[in-house]
Amino acid sequence: MAGTAPPTVAAWSNWAGNQRATATAILRPTSLADVTEAVRAAATTGDRIRAVGSGHSFTGVAVTDARRMELNDLDTGVRVDVDRRLVTVPAGTTLRALNDLLAAHGLALPNLGDIDAQTIAGAISTGTHGTGAGYGCLSTFVEALTLVTGTGEVLRCSADEHPDVFAAARVSLGALGVLVEVTLRCVDAFVLLAHERPAPLEAVLDELPSLVEGHDHAEFYWFPYTDRVQVKTNDRVPADDRPLPRWRGWLDDEFLSNTVFAGACRLGRAVPALAPGISAVSARALTERRYTGRSDQVFCTPRRVRFVEMEYALPRDALREALDGLRRIVDGLPFKVLFPVEVRFTAADDIWLSHGYGRESAYVAIHQYVGMPYEPYFRAFEQVAASLGGRPHWGKLHWRDAQSLAAAYPRWADFQTLRARLDPHHLFTNPHLTRVLGP
Repeated sequence: MAGTAPPTVAAWSNWAGNQRATATAILRPTSLADVTEAVRAAATTGDRIRAVGSGHSFTGVAVTDARRMELNDLDTGVRVDVDRRLVTVPAGTTLRALNDLLAAHGLALPNLGDIDAQTIAGAISTGTHGTGAGYGCLSTFVEALTLVTGTGEVLRCSADEHPDVFAAARVSLGALGVLVEVTLRCVDAFVLLAHERPAPLEAVLDELPSLVEGHDHAEFYWFPYTDRVQVKTNDRVPADDRPLPRWRGWLDDEFLSNTVFAGACRLGRAVPALAPGISAVSARALTERRYTGRSDQVFCTPRRVRFVEMEYALPRDALREALDGLRRIVDGLPFKVLFPVEVRFTAADDIWLSHGYGRESAYVAIHQYVGMPYEPYFRAFEQVAASLGGRPHWGKLHWRDAQSLAAAYPRWADFQTLRARLDPHHLFTNPHLTRVLGP
């Protein structure tokens, strides 16, 4: 295994720049043996280890002032079983690389979020999700995984082998061990027809059941200070017969959604009084479009404008009340909000710490442009969401602690018992995990 990195490269920050840390050592394992050796060495010396991915979480989940383990170079081999539609990859593989690998074999993940920069381990450990009434978070696609526990034991887990660990480790915040390998259940490659259209918020809420149930994937974005939303649906179709022209993709997804939007955010940050007008212009400027494309290329879009984010999973029937509360909060803030609010939907699942455990969910994600005040906004919405039974996304900012979260997860005590067994020396904890999971 590569040795300790020099101090000049020990500093780390996440994508948003709101979390920073300096490790005492950087570990870059290239094999399973390297990972087990590092864990056993840390157990012997009493040091702590945090495995990190691509830094797309907004919380301090990856922060450590001890040993940082980077899995980019970990090579456990890639195995693709086309007939059974299974793929096994190292846990440090990015979603972008995985999507290209699957496409080359005529396969795809059934669903994705809109960002593909995360590692597989990071994405599933925090409950990353897309949207679609028939789909849970990405962790529900995991067929098996390999975990190195706090004692250096290697556990290969599935529904048939160590099923309790499997039920917990698919969303575990890295608290149970180091994920080194993941097997994912895939589907045959497919084409999506994307339809994006502006609409009034109230009309969308009135037709919500038919919108969510009537499409494979549905979501919408509400523009603060307006009554307008942008609705996005994706549905499976047999042929890629309506591809988006390259110039239109560049215009919409690069120039308008990144370059122009970044300029508008900078202007709104410099002159906050302009924010409502900017939001209104943005809502009215979006036009309807339909196009087809390879599934992952429709699901995922470039995100170059930096922001911080909070997201709450709510019981689906609580969405309207949550949005009513959110609109009152936005109107009463002493500062302005520059980002639209994203609303998505998922199916129920049985993963112990999944936001969707045991219930169909509506996710409300609120954002703020970097450099703008956000904490009063986020905290106020958290009060609304928590009162409605909301569960905070593990990779997004929130201020909940273990005591308040325990009541939100029916299998919380089971997770804690398993955590004590798999990490008896507390190798994998950090201040953030101590707050949200307990010591």
